Amino acid sequence: MMQKLDLTKTDKTYYSAKSVPQLVNLQPARYISIQGKGDPDGLAFGTNVQALYATAYLLKFVHKANGNDFTVPKLEGLWWYDKELQPLMELANTPVAIPREQWHYRLLIRLPDFVTTDEILTATAKVVSEKQLSQAQNVKYFELHEGKCIQIMHTGPFSEEPRTLAIIASFAKQHQLEQNGYHHEIYLSDFRKTPSEKLRTILREPVK
Repeated sequence: MMQKLDLTKTDKTYYSAKSVPQLVNLQPARYISIQGKGDPDGLAFGTNVQALYATAYLLKFVHKANGNDFTVPKLEGLWWYDKELQPLMELANTPVAIPREQWHYRLLIRLPDFVTTDEILTATAKVVSEKQLSQAQNVKYFELHEGKCIQIMHTGPFSEEPRTLAIIASFAKQHQLEQNGYHHEIYLSDFRKTPSEKLRTILREPVK
């Protein structure tokens, strides 16, 4: 019987978190990604998510046909803002203080090691031509090595993330750790279908 690779099961450190902050040390990982800017409730964000998933599932089906199937991993996002235009502020305040249209993001879906960059290029071209999703031309291969991170499980609406970010900030201050990368979220729940009070999101902050 053909084995299906599920990264959420083979890399539990990456895809699990506790309800209290903890330090983890993460290895390099490979993704397909798409960058954007603006309100995550906006049309452009939704189109970017669609293009990313269409590419991921095409790669999955290609490898399934070759006897190397895998489960498409969870959606992730790196978030940042232009600190030259905005004064430095506490981590917990940024989701409220920075207008949603000023947030930059990089959406990610993690890849198994056997997916090649050439296969990604072929897949994005197919999504553009066959599914008429022009945004797929902006889907690119991406590598990330965050190393040491503080992470915590946030349960509930995205609007309540500041209270969880405050816990991370307090932990960082207690252990004399400084931010060392972009704010990282892993969406364990499908936010299109899951009631907001039941959403489970890993919040991760690279530190040094």
